Amino acid sequence: MRPRTPPAPSGAAVPLTRLSVRDAVSEAVAGMLRRPGRTVLTALGTVLGVGSFVAVLGLTATLSSQIDGRFTALTATEVTVEDVAGQHDEFAAPAFPADAEARLRQVAGIAHAGVLWTVRLDTTTPIAALPPSAGPAAGTGAGAGTGGVSVVAASPGAVAALAPVLGQGRLYDDFAERTRQRVAVIGSGVADRLGITTLATRPVVYVGQEPFTVAGVLADVGRKPEHLMSVLVPRATAEELWGPPGPAQATMLIDTELGAARQVAELAPLALRPDHPEHLKAVPPPDPRMLRSAVTSDLSALFLLLAGICLVIGAVGIANTTLVAVLERTGEIGLRRALGARGRHISAQFLLESAALGALGGLVGTSLGELTVVAVALARAWTPVIHPLTVAAAPLAGLLTGLLAGVHPALRAARVEPAEALRR
Repeated sequence: MRPRTPPAPSGAAVPLTRLSVRDAVSEAVAGMLRRPGRTVLTALGTVLGVGSFVAVLGLTATLSSQIDGRFTALTATEVTVEDVAGQHDEFAAPAFPADAEARLRQVAGIAHAGVLWTVRLDTTTPIAALPPSAGPAAGTGAGAGTGGVSVVAASPGAVAALAPVLGQGRLYDDFAERTRQRVAVIGSGVADRLGITTLATRPVVYVGQEPFTVAGVLADVGRKPEHLMSVLVPRATAEELWGPPGPAQATMLIDTELGAARQVAELAPLALRPDHPEHLKAVPPPDPRMLRSAVTSDLSALFLLLAGICLVIGAVGIANTTLVAVLERTGEIGLRRALGARGRHISAQFLLESAALGALGGLVGTSLGELTVVAVALARAWTPVIHPLTVAAAPLAGLLTGLLAGVHPALRAARVEPAEALRR
């Protein structure tokens, strides 16, 4: 520090010293460069804090965008139609006509649609997987009501509306439905439960005494994941073997095009039953804006809290290191005070040092946080989303963190008495 004292006339009091901005900055830079290793380690706390802040907010925005896309692609295109005929007439037959899929082809905006229901079986009915040459008594399996495996009657359109991902084989088609073929598509959970690892041996699933050739195994489904523990059989085959569904048992699953779900929900009951549309209840998807807003708000609040904790950790690191520097440089502080430096000059020097460390850590942390977001997005084939306000505010957050962290050490340095400091 170079105190600037203007010349005083003879007999006048000694004027107070002044510390220019230039001198303060040079002293702060000299203090940081005196121990570069410690300076780097001190700034590392802010680097990690600000980097976590940027990365967390960027990943939150990116993840919210992905949730938005997946919600739009699956939930917003799903319509279910329920059989409520029993609520209007206790003697009414099942509301879905046999040609339900053909009737819905007249409605625009539908990709796939079909009727499905869980077949009612006795709890003692075994479900077993056997090679085609063996009989049902030769195998082992799970009881339909006790082993968690269910038999679901599903038309080909209903299976397609589940958004299935085939692991092996193929799905049954309209020909199997028309000719009442004994074929089945099973979920991966059923395949694991029954020990089916390959379709090369043409395995057969017996439901009681009824054999079904396994045409395909579902590795996953986009909708109704409970059907991974189901044996799916053609609707017409199920009606021939076990009869039609009971009241309010069958439902129709409709996969629509984007933006057509609510229109389809309004038209489907009339298209299926123009004589009694009230016997069917269409359930459209929920409003996507409300769900997106809730999910984004929850994620942002959680991750913003984590980012704040990271910044607090960085601030504690800067405060601790700055305080140690004050204790180590007590003699230097005393000498400066003896030469005319005022308490606020000393505090300004240490505040500038801590603020500079915070700003430097903020800039580096912002860069590392952006790189983290981009790297994660590329690894997951996502589109990285970083709000410009986050990038602009992060270095300022580092600067503010360093400034706040240096308040206590700077005040302590300003209170050092010259005589006491020089005696140490």
